[in-house]
Amino acid sequence: MPGSPFRRLVARVAVAALAVVTPVAISSAPASAAASDLFISEYIEGSSNNKALEIYNGTGAAVDLSAGGYNVQVYSNGSLMAGTTVDLTGSLAAGDVFVFAQAAADPAILAVADLTSGSGLWNGDDAIALRKGSTIIDAFGQIGVDPGAAWVSGAVSTVDRTLRRLESVCAGDLNGSDAFDPAVQWDGFPKDDFDGLGSHTATCGGGPVQDAAPTVTSITPAEGTDADIGVTPTVTFSEDVTLAEGALTLQCASGPVSAVVSGGPQTYVLTPGAPLAAGEDCTLTVTASKVSDADTIDPPDTMATDVTSTFGVLDFCSADITPIPAIQGSGAATSMSGQTVTTRGVVVGDYEGPQPALRGFYLQDPKGDGDLATSDGIFVFNGGNQDLVELGDVVTVVGRVGENQGQTQVSVSSEKIFTCGTGTVTPTDVTLPMATATAFERYEGMFVRMPQELSVTEHFQLGRFGQVTVSSGGRLQQPTNVVAPGPEANALQAQNDLNRVIIDDTTQAQNPDPIIWGRGGDPLTAENTLRGGDTVTGATGVLTYTWGGDRASPNNWRLRPLTADGAGITFEANNPRPTSPEDVGGDVQVVGMNLLNYFNTLDTTGNNCTGGVNGPPMDCRGANTALELKRQTAKTVAAILALDADVYGVNEVENDGYGPDSALQYLVDALNAEAGAGTFAVLDVDARTEQVDAMGSDAIKVGAIYRLDAVTPVGDTAALNSVEFVNGGDTSPKNRPSLAQAWKVNATGGVFITDVNHLKSKGSACETPDTG
Repeated sequence: MPGSPFRRLVARVAVAALAVVTPVAISSAPASAAASDLFISEYIEGSSNNKALEIYNGTGAAVDLSAGGYNVQVYSNGSLMAGTTVDLTGSLAAGDVFVFAQAAADPAILAVADLTSGSGLWNGDDAIALRKGSTIIDAFGQIGVDPGAAWVSGAVSTVDRTLRRLESVCAGDLNGSDAFDPAVQWDGFPKDDFDGLGSHTATCGGGPVQDAAPTVTSITPAEGTDADIGVTPTVTFSEDVTLAEGALTLQCASGPVSAVVSGGPQTYVLTPGAPLAAGEDCTLTVTASKVSDADTIDPPDTMATDVTSTFGVLDFCSADITPIPAIQGSGAATSMSGQTVTTRGVVVGDYEGPQPALRGFYLQDPKGDGDLATSDGIFVFNGGNQDLVELGDVVTVVGRVGENQGQTQVSVSSEKIFTCGTGTVTPTDVTLPMATATAFERYEGMFVRMPQELSVTEHFQLGRFGQVTVSSGGRLQQPTNVVAPGPEANALQAQNDLNRVIIDDTTQAQNPDPIIWGRGGDPLTAENTLRGGDTVTGATGVLTYTWGGDRASPNNWRLRPLTADGAGITFEANNPRPTSPEDVGGDVQVVGMNLLNYFNTLDTTGNNCTGGVNGPPMDCRGANTALELKRQTAKTVAAILALDADVYGVNEVENDGYGPDSALQYLVDALNAEAGAGTFAVLDVDARTEQVDAMGSDAIKVGAIYRLDAVTPVGDTAALNSVEFVNGGDTSPKNRPSLAQAWKVNATGGVFITDVNHLKSKGSACETPDTG
């Protein structure tokens, strides 16, 4: 098929037929022999979170899991890369089992669990590997293969079942890539059958420990595959071994290859004296008589038979490729999902590294195919490896095509990334608004420039995710702020959706430090803020379709800079903050102010606050420590005094009454400590309305603070807290009670009324849909 690295099949078959290949096989050990290492003895894939893995120690001796580097890896949906790696700790006694389970599993599972995880773990189509360090010592399923819903053989299935290893099995499957038939070594039991979990019986325990001959567990390049001209073959053995001269040899069609052997004692590397020639067929031979185990338990001491691997040699930098635009196609998703391809391009975005990095890089075809409907760029997922490529490298990769969260990608392993020089890509101009909702797709993964002046239209997620939403033609208005609800508002929202893109940073980290998007190309600080209406012109970066690292920042089109400092994207101050409010006349000043969850009850344990004086226990929402409260109070007091108002209608304050220990009184005491005793007072709504918890039973409420020398509350205090207002026709609250108060101006005798509201957001859906 196009781009396949495999060729000359007829010649390959002829060469392979001459090679002596010893496959890695799993067989039952004699009854008197101990197992050579740990293996998986039970697998549970039950309802909901009922997932567990049992690991058996039949070696005849205790095993230190931490010192041995034992770990479990989960490969989801046919992936060649492990999505989850869990390290095992502690000591496992001879004949005992180690149980790893989902943290929310059935109590019967948790009762015998040695280690739990809150992640989803596995489903019936996911492969699992038990490893010692980086070496697989047992595998369940077939890594790199998605069987559909499950691996099924007769009545034995890996989905909604419990599987237990046959007693006759005394060794793990060392080859995670071989075909998996669950009925060969496993008994199947009904869904949520946990009766056997926590112990295992195998016929390989009980006698004196006998040595097993060392074997080859893997050779890279594997039999029948192709390798690059710069390949350095590796051989991994089942245990520590020593090699005599000539234990590892490399023979190509043109003759023997001189190579230096390094590494050990378990994995050895052959480095050819000169790169192998493209077009050759080469055979790596492990000579059994020259490989000796390093332990003192003898016999046997050497390998039983020779092992070989015959592979082809390609110059991947000149190999035929599947062009990136052909992989992307013109639709929302690739039509080549699941296919293995060879492709090549220039690295235009390097976001390698473990999470929270994007764990890969973006390649772009510098010429493209000339079709405006197909993207010339693509994401290469390399599983968290780093420093494999650099910006501007021309790179050839071999990997599997797929979609991840709506973005087309090629998943590769580190040995399938080949650097082939350097190159350049000219950014493609992209302008807002888009013609259609799918128009961004043609630029997915490409190096782009947005030449327009774009305005900061939202920075709600700036602190948490390091992202800013920008739009053309100025800031976008909420539709119902400028037109009537209904068709007009819906039409305007559709226009807005086509006229926005997120400018994000280079990682998926939450609460990044520093936050790179301040003004003038400098990071965000208290002195260098970013304000709605500020602008950016000529922003350059890679256009990606990803999430922000959490469901609170879901998949969206994001322009990411090429470097972590945000070079190429500079925000300018084009909406200066007013130095003072507009003069509207009058004798007094009134301010509405959100106190941002101001609680003086520290959030130290769950549900140690109440919703009102008589309300139910609930979680606190404010400071966790006394130091946090001190900092929050100092900032709040400074803001209130700087605003220099006479009445403050406040919201998001702890709903704990108006007594000397209440949050409102605590804040007023802090204000008076700065402004002078008797300067400010709290409006005691409960006392003035003669209602306990007049402001409701939510965790927070609205309130009022006022200057005693400027105004005096007069008349009745009104609390709009009826069921009709608070619930709005639903069975649960949709609004918080509203507070109305009349005030007399002490200097003039004039009277005015304030009404303090904190209405629920549009995100609080109604039980009955909007009826217009």
